[in-house]
Amino acid sequence: MDTKRLVLFVVFSFSLLMLWEAWQKEQRPPAQVAATQSVPSPSTGASSSAVPSVAGGAVQAPSAAIPATAVTNAPHEIVKIETDVFSAELDTLGGDIVRLELLKHPDTVDHTRNLVLLGSEHEYSVQSGLMIGKSFPTHKTAYRAVAKQFTLKSGEDKLEVRLETEEIEGAAGTRMAKIITFHRSSYLIDVAHEITNNTGSALAPDAYFQIVRDAVAPPGDTSMVTTYTGTAIYTEQDKFLKIGFADIDKAKLPFSKNVDNGWVAMVQHYFVSALLPQEKIARNLYTRKLSDKLYSVGVIVPVGTIAPGATASITVPLYSGPEEQDKLKTIAPGLELVVDYGWLTIISVPLFWVLQFFHGWFGNWGLAIIFLTISIKLIFFPLSAASYRSMAKMKLVAPRLAKLREMYADDRMKQNQAMMDLYKKEKINPLGGCLPIVIQIPVFIALYWTLLASVELRYAPFYGWITDLSSKDPYYVLPALMMVSMIIQTKLNPTPPDPIQAKVMM
Repeated sequence: MDTKRLVLFVVFSFSLLMLWEAWQKEQRPPAQVAATQSVPSPSTGASSSAVPSVAGGAVQAPSAAIPATAVTNAPHEIVKIETDVFSAELDTLGGDIVRLELLKHPDTVDHTRNLVLLGSEHEYSVQSGLMIGKSFPTHKTAYRAVAKQFTLKSGEDKLEVRLETEEIEGAAGTRMAKIITFHRSSYLIDVAHEITNNTGSALAPDAYFQIVRDAVAPPGDTSMVTTYTGTAIYTEQDKFLKIGFADIDKAKLPFSKNVDNGWVAMVQHYFVSALLPQEKIARNLYTRKLSDKLYSVGVIVPVGTIAPGATASITVPLYSGPEEQDKLKTIAPGLELVVDYGWLTIISVPLFWVLQFFHGWFGNWGLAIIFLTISIKLIFFPLSAASYRSMAKMKLVAPRLAKLREMYADDRMKQNQAMMDLYKKEKINPLGGCLPIVIQIPVFIALYWTLLASVELRYAPFYGWITDLSSKDPYYVLPALMMVSMIIQTKLNPTPPDPIQAKVMM
């Protein structure tokens, strides 16, 4: 085979892999509205026609009942919360979680500050409310708090922040409270609504919980390294579904799905905010566009029928923190899938498992990466050895190949036929030096995505000047060493017989 074609084949194969990955990211079809499934109704009592029912049949869009997020002049205060992992802020207008500072994770740009996941740097908050008539509290209702500051004290395992409304208009004596519970050493936050029915008839409200975010990419994303930022939905039937902001823009209708399981999330590089209804009850999972560059993903769940004089509550846990895979899988089914390895997940997952295994041995992620790489090279050593043998044979017949090129310089067809006859006679596979490399390419691309997506490497130190394995070498020492090692390795390999191929390899 013509050596120039061989080089082109290798280059084309690698380019095809990279283009396929880019196509999967950028050209996937927009998410469509899922077909509704017949599940039990969340509310057994009567409800307003404006409330989207989760009963079997057509489902109204959530926008028909959930008020739009908008700036309002209603009086409100900021309630501050301090725990061992969070510095948080709640807005008494709606009881929204409007700021979450992660005390154990430095900022991506300014290492002296803590990372603010939810906050004022861009619009990102968690909202909730009730859906039954116009009088029930929503994320635009004013609450009151007993204090402006709450702190998780030493010896306490949880901190409960209670926000209450005034008596509900049109439902004399009926009151509602919103209870936000923080837990020690945990990124789980329980968001609960409590309703006391002092009317003369039963109530059957539905509650909505939603994460609202703008389309601004998190700091650290560059043109060279762009990770996924957008919404995600998980169900047992459809598994993990990413719905990017561009998909929401393209969709003719908001995404809406009725199921009895599943969760919703807002995903970005290294971190996730997810609403995780625990019980296997009917729910509506949805996404929608609120305004230009502002989107929401949420879940509607039933509170149940509340008899006169009774009190009922509904709780939906919120996870807002790092994508630590071993912890995510224990919190909710499929939550570890927010760690996005792309189309090579089937290879990346076992690679990360081995990486964790070596980290357990050495206690250093840098050493774990080194030994994982060595392990991969050892596994592929038989292929590499075969490649080296093939290249050595090619070196032996190089003078005879050069002679054939001279003999048939004016007839490429006879030249190629003579070369193939020589390969057959000497039992040489002209692709033997390149095919082993092509086979290894997907594995090393998967390794790249494994390291890129693992929050465990964020600010993980190695030795010396390497204090963050997720960022570039500040002094470019490692890239320079790799360049030198690659040049030495190229010099040690046999020189390709074709001058053009030799130049390309160099």
